[in-house]
Amino acid sequence: MQEMELLLNPQRKPVGEGAKLADFTREESRRVRDYHRKFREYSPTPLVSLLNLAKSLGLANIFVKDESKRFGLNAFKVLGGSYALGRVLARHLRTPIEELDVEGIRNGAFADKTRGLAFATATDGNHGRGVAWTARQFHCPAHVFMPRGSAAVRADNIRACGADCRITDLNYDDTVRLAGRQAGENGWIMVQDTAWKDYEEIPRWVMQGYTTLAGEALEQLRERGAESPSHLFLQAGVGSFAGAALGFFAAVPAGKPPAAVIVEPRNADCHFRSLAAGDGEPRAVKGDLTTMMAGLACGEPSTLSWEIIRDYAAAALSVDDHLAANGMRILAAPLPGDPRVVSGESGAVGCGVLERICSGPEAGTLRKKLGLDSGSTVLLISTEGDTSPEIYRDVVWRGRFPAPETRA
Repeated sequence: MQEMELLLNPQRKPVGEGAKLADFTREESRRVRDYHRKFREYSPTPLVSLLNLAKSLGLANIFVKDESKRFGLNAFKVLGGSYALGRVLARHLRTPIEELDVEGIRNGAFADKTRGLAFATATDGNHGRGVAWTARQFHCPAHVFMPRGSAAVRADNIRACGADCRITDLNYDDTVRLAGRQAGENGWIMVQDTAWKDYEEIPRWVMQGYTTLAGEALEQLRERGAESPSHLFLQAGVGSFAGAALGFFAAVPAGKPPAAVIVEPRNADCHFRSLAAGDGEPRAVKGDLTTMMAGLACGEPSTLSWEIIRDYAAAALSVDDHLAANGMRILAAPLPGDPRVVSGESGAVGCGVLERICSGPEAGTLRKKLGLDSGSTVLLISTEGDTSPEIYRDVVWRGRFPAPETRA
């Protein structure tokens, strides 16, 4: 079997002829970012240039958005969870999100009005930590459920934020259903980063929260003279992050939208399979969803993001784990002159895939299909740092998940 399979999206539509993008306009993204600015922990995360890597691969430039610096939580997911919780509290307090007194809530000024609110979620790690962190800032309890195989350190990080957290014996999608049942039985508010029939409002807020990242990246690119990237490589689990970033870059920048490539692990490639089916309907992947990319081990597309990905993604890739591992190593030991980026399993897959597309045995064919050439500017999102330090060391130091040609 090939180490990656490329599918050019047969269902792609011109912007404006597909899924609506009203949730990701400039106005909406500014509203979200103004909310995030109310947190004293907020600052834009770095956008770094891997110019020498780009030159070695025959590209104009490669930019990496480093989300290991986000809110001190080592991952981007807090952007979605914090915005969703803010919208929930704004509704509860009967105030517009623009007027929500985040600092007052954190200082306990509204404790008498928010007492009794509790939140629940399912997570592979980063989303749950973001929800738990925000719930603690707002003096509300959080209950977090994790799928089997979750790294203990990720559960410990969630508990350190004051949440009740337990690892289940279920896969991710069944853990989401368990969290939903528990929330219903106990009167908790479910704050999930995936949507399904009759549960879309809070996931929509989560997706909008991610536009802060995209808005920062666009501003930082323009500060460096790049109007917009020609290509986006977006990793997808349930698809909420990929859909939000794709929606933003389709709705906001002037000119031709970037070609967005959706990247998924082989054993959890629900978007790849859904696009390949060609009938516009999402497909689920069942079973253990085994992959080193824990944050992407999801078998069912979110109903909200699926239509955006279906209509506007240029292509999808189903890839083997060693490509993510190689991305981690490339970012950890960059070419001379390029900055180092500490990127976890789910954060580095775009880098590993891009390097292989441009230098592997099928480079000529793959580059041509994706339109990657000497004029291409590629944006990658390193969505997490070393959220499991032991796994990070196993990959970067000890060579776990080697590329096929280096296996003993």
